[in-house]
Amino acid sequence: MSAVQQPAPSASPEPRPVSSEPRPAAPAHRPAPPASPVRTGTARRTSAAGTPGARPLRSRTGFRLIFLAPGAVALLLGLDAALGLLGLPQLLGPALDLTRLPDVHGPLMVLGFVGTIIALERAVALGRAWAFAAPAAFGVGALALVSDLPLAYGKGALVVAAVLLLLVYRQLFARQPATAVTIQVLGAVMALGAALLWAGGVPVPDLTPWLAGFLVLTIFGERLELARLEALSGAASRVALGLALALLGAAVAALLAPPLGFSLVGLNLLGIAGWLAARDVARRTVRGTGLPRFAAACLLAGYAWLAVGGAIWALGGAVTEGRGYEAVLHAIMLGYVISMIMAHAPVIFPAVLRRTLPYHPVMYGPALLLHASLVLRLAVGDARGLEWAVQAGGVGNIVALLAFVAVSVWAVLAAPHRRATSPRTTPSTPSGATSSTPPHATSSPPPHATSSTPPRATATGASS
Repeated sequence: MSAVQQPAPSASPEPRPVSSEPRPAAPAHRPAPPASPVRTGTARRTSAAGTPGARPLRSRTGFRLIFLAPGAVALLLGLDAALGLLGLPQLLGPALDLTRLPDVHGPLMVLGFVGTIIALERAVALGRAWAFAAPAAFGVGALALVSDLPLAYGKGALVVAAVLLLLVYRQLFARQPATAVTIQVLGAVMALGAALLWAGGVPVPDLTPWLAGFLVLTIFGERLELARLEALSGAASRVALGLALALLGAAVAALLAPPLGFSLVGLNLLGIAGWLAARDVARRTVRGTGLPRFAAACLLAGYAWLAVGGAIWALGGAVTEGRGYEAVLHAIMLGYVISMIMAHAPVIFPAVLRRTLPYHPVMYGPALLLHASLVLRLAVGDARGLEWAVQAGGVGNIVALLAFVAVSVWAVLAAPHRRATSPRTTPSTPSGATSSTPPHATSSPPPHATSSTPPRATATGASS
């Protein structure tokens, strides 16, 4: 019998001789060690040289801010262009001699601003240095659009950016081949389609289903990840994927047969809005308090605006000019997309920049202003052809966006200076916010959490 199995001959233990027999197997309940200290939020990081505590450059806040800066510039210049489109004096365009801002307003906001944010967050989720080329390309494209360079340079940079984003998603899908990630991949395909079509000379009004589809499917995939954690049925997941594929197909049809295609796009948007409204846990957490209630309110309002935009296209067909065109764009891009950004900002911001963004009730101010001014703009201005209401509502939209940015910066600076918790170690998040907890980490979210974990953090296992 092995020395390991023999009882000690006396009360005074002696050194055990080395046994030639194999050691017993480890107990089944013993947890496996983490595969990599870089991928585990609680593990101590080591540099390439083995120095404990060192973090790679790509995980530092200053490094990530470099990629976020062009997106912020795109936002400011896009809002300035909006003033010109409203028939009001611009502030930045004339001062900086940027003459073509109104002509590139749509792609600048969708691909230059939101595209940069999405690509940056995806690069952080993947955790590879090369992935940051995607937000860099979106940022370069945005700056090229507003510069004196030939417009083709900016369009080409956005095509490259969309290709890089797809490559990032390819790695994320290989890590977690879930339906939620698949839907986001389809959204990236629509971003590439929009960039290619625009570079090929297709007018912006004709490619709006592609621009809208990029953002709608990206957010749809994020919300689907939460529903999956909430024991979503296989049938519901298949319906969600079917809606996403149908939206891509409808966007293709909108190029070939615009009256039919645009109506199909609208019907698909209505279907997505209905799916989200019926499945999202925000319906329950809106009755909570604090951040869960704020995020859920923003989410539900966003779904209502998505339905408005879908209804206009479904009933009006190829609405590519006039008040109807403006109404459908702003219902989706402002009412839906910006409301989603407000809902997710308190979690996405810390995950990307490693600084906490605490919730404060004053955040309701910009959110309420956004929706109230949008009602004035669409229901009074666009619906009745009243220019003053369109201008007043448009200015209200701009002020709401800038106010939310200002409130967020104030909340960050006023909070105690501490690093944000690594997303992978956060067990749950408040309603409507995005958690980065991987699906295998939690069997079910707590009742107060909405864990609106986007696959960009959840299914892909982000590490900051």
